[in-house]
Amino acid sequence: MLNVILAQAQPGGSQAMIYQVIMWVGIIGVFYFFMIRPQQKKAREQKELLAGIKKGDEVVTIGGMHGKVFLVDETTVTLDLDKGVKLTFDKSAVSRTVK
Repeated sequence: MLNVILAQAQPGGSQAMIYQVIMWVGIIGVFYFFMIRPQQKKAREQKELLAGIKKGDEVVTIGGMHGKVFLVDETTVTLDLDKGVKLTFDKSAVSRTVK
């Protein structure tokens, strides 16, 4: 019985496994370079943006509110919107700066 099972085994089975491992490594590499790495880069840029906000910068919040930075604290930002209207936002709510 053992001879029958061994006779049915395909030759070169270890080569097929090597190709399969190479394929999985390639798939993981593609995921890293097209999904994970750009996301990390964008997060780093956003962190640098938040660290560089100063009084007088024109910014847009994630909700679409446009305003000029009036006051910057450690975790909050106060925006001067229009005619003396000032709103306080969490610093992470700032999406981008306007030139």
